[in-house]
Amino acid sequence: MIMYFTIRSSPAGVLRTASSGTSKPAPGSGHTLGRKDVRPLCRSVRGPCQGREHGESFTWECRGRASDQRVRPRRSVRGGRPWRARLLLISVCGMRQRAGVGAGASRIAAVVAGVAVVASMLPAPPSAAAAASAAAGAGAGAVGFSWDRYPQEPLRHPPRPPGRDLRWGDCAGVGDPALRCAEVTVPLDHRRPHGRTITIAISRLPATDPARRRGVLLTTGGGPGGPGVPLPSTLAPLLSPEVRARYDLIGFDMRFVERSTPIGCGQDVEEAGGYWVRTATPASLPADAAEARAYARDCMRAAGWALPHATTANAARDMDVIRAALGEEKISYLGGSYAGMLGAVYAVLFPGRVDRFVLDSPVDPNTAWRPYELARTPAFEAGTAAFAAWTAERDATFGLGGTAQEVTGAVSGLIRRAATAPIVVAGHAWTPDELGTLLVAGIYDERTFGLVAAAFADIAAGREPFVPFPVRPLPPAGVPGVPADNHTATNIAYRCGDGPWPRGLGDYRRDLASYSVRYPLFGPANANITPCAFWPRIEDEPVRLPARRAPGVLVTAALRDVAVPMANSRAVAAGIPGSRLVTIDAHTHAPYPAFGDACLNGQADAFLTTGTLPPAGVAC
Repeated sequence: MIMYFTIRSSPAGVLRTASSGTSKPAPGSGHTLGRKDVRPLCRSVRGPCQGREHGESFTWECRGRASDQRVRPRRSVRGGRPWRARLLLISVCGMRQRAGVGAGASRIAAVVAGVAVVASMLPAPPSAAAAASAAAGAGAGAVGFSWDRYPQEPLRHPPRPPGRDLRWGDCAGVGDPALRCAEVTVPLDHRRPHGRTITIAISRLPATDPARRRGVLLTTGGGPGGPGVPLPSTLAPLLSPEVRARYDLIGFDMRFVERSTPIGCGQDVEEAGGYWVRTATPASLPADAAEARAYARDCMRAAGWALPHATTANAARDMDVIRAALGEEKISYLGGSYAGMLGAVYAVLFPGRVDRFVLDSPVDPNTAWRPYELARTPAFEAGTAAFAAWTAERDATFGLGGTAQEVTGAVSGLIRRAATAPIVVAGHAWTPDELGTLLVAGIYDERTFGLVAAAFADIAAGREPFVPFPVRPLPPAGVPGVPADNHTATNIAYRCGDGPWPRGLGDYRRDLASYSVRYPLFGPANANITPCAFWPRIEDEPVRLPARRAPGVLVTAALRDVAVPMANSRAVAAGIPGSRLVTIDAHTHAPYPAFGDACLNGQADAFLTTGTLPPAGVAC
């Protein structure tokens, strides 16, 4: 699995590093999208818009028109916010990637794809004028939008017939010479298959036994916002020889992610974990709303041409174009976390194209995204308690406290100290957000408890810690043209696009009052307002379960999953009739295949190789 971290920690905006910077879109043909090119997306598949499955791709037929709305521009609040209490909850959806660590410094069996960050910073209230301005701008909550107000990006590639001329070559930024890459051309708007196009980057690792080859096994990153092109190389050594013999592993970056016509929101650096979130109190909510509105406005300005088309449903339609481009009648699929949700949506839209799908700890599309964020708050609290209790039992080793409360206090104390001034250790200035990424690794997976506890102990003692993962996401090496904030931009674009989100401050104020009391560590972040409250209304109706015409799939999950709690996996398995759920009693996320449990891996391998689902109720 892949882990993305970043720092957002300055009253004057965001920290800038030597490796950061805003990437400008590459010059194109000079032609831009106007109002006639970008039409309002469909309101309903049952109303004036109807979707149809046509062998190779999915097209929309729409009648009628949607009303245009406009957004009132607001001044940016970046630079106007002093430090305040902040808890950053980082994206936890993603594929797993094994990372080896020397025995002397502990060993990580898998690196987390998303993390939760607790960064407590003492608040300084905004000035009366600033507070009044923020309240005036955010009071109504709802916002309208007109796409032609914002600049449009010219095409980066000349139009080509979708998926007809794959040209395989080296994969930029990937160190595996066996992995080959190509681009598939897809419509920007799938309702207009002959209109403007974008490109989707795909990769291929051939089946090891052509004589037994069954077909393709697609995969992509989680997040949303995680890349999928490198994943075949990561998965290959983790999958059984029987699975590798039968499938070409096909990775792809979803639309607007990294190699696939990437977008950004004009920021110099990623948010921590590539995930926009702020902690609030009822008193700070108007200022939080102003900051969220400003970010939404920046995204509209930087990527307004793309935002109406950044939805999970459109990513699933892209998958079907990839299928056709590869010449396959059906596809098999392995998707973890958010990528599991993408697989479920594909099963709804293209049930006749589903072969053997393994959905690993999938997000329930019926709760994406506001209900999902609220519902997983108790799991994050429980994960923190488990990490603190484990560390307290080993106080002689780590020295962070002999009780769970003392451990939590020691970690929170370091974060508060870094909020006053970064903690400089071995030439690196640790910020609150960076320390928060370490805390999350401690609640995310039981196998990282020791590494994270040791890192906090080292920082507290002024020693250089061993942290074998990046603390902030960066554009992929060797892949030019990826904006510095691509992961954050795509994550927020998909989450907002899949909606719906509350538009009024009253909804967030009510949730904050409840969740902050019940879940004091993570409630103030999960219940807070986001840029999605000010996002343009996306008319591409979210795709929901059930998928009654799809064949049964295999859902795998960990019982003590903090990132995507078990209720999600149960709902997805129930929403695709004939499916089976296999569980493992572990504190981890997306366990197949990286967790290495012989029982769970054996069930998944058997399904992929024979097509036979396990009996109901298998618990490993």
